[in-house]
Amino acid sequence: MALVLTIASHPAMDVRVRVGLNASELRRSKGLTQEEVAHRAAVNQTYLSDIERGKRNPSLLVLDRIAQALAADPVDLLRKRSPS
Repeated sequence: MALVLTIASHPAMDVRVRVGLNASELRRSKGLTQEEVAHRAAVNQTYLSDIERGKRNPSLLVLDRIAQALAADPVDLLRKRSPS
């Protein structure tokens, strides 16, 4: 239980937020809309929007489909971001 509390209180960026920011950044860099990526990844546009905002916890299979829709590797969605 202490491990869970340590991770939850760690100041590092939540992985859901990191995935969302990376997905949004990749999508925008390729000039794609959420609707286009959602269609290519076979997910609802609202669900993709929630992922990009760090509000949803997508499965590995969904992450893989989103990465494919973005012509990227799933690792690119999980990559740690440089501090701003």
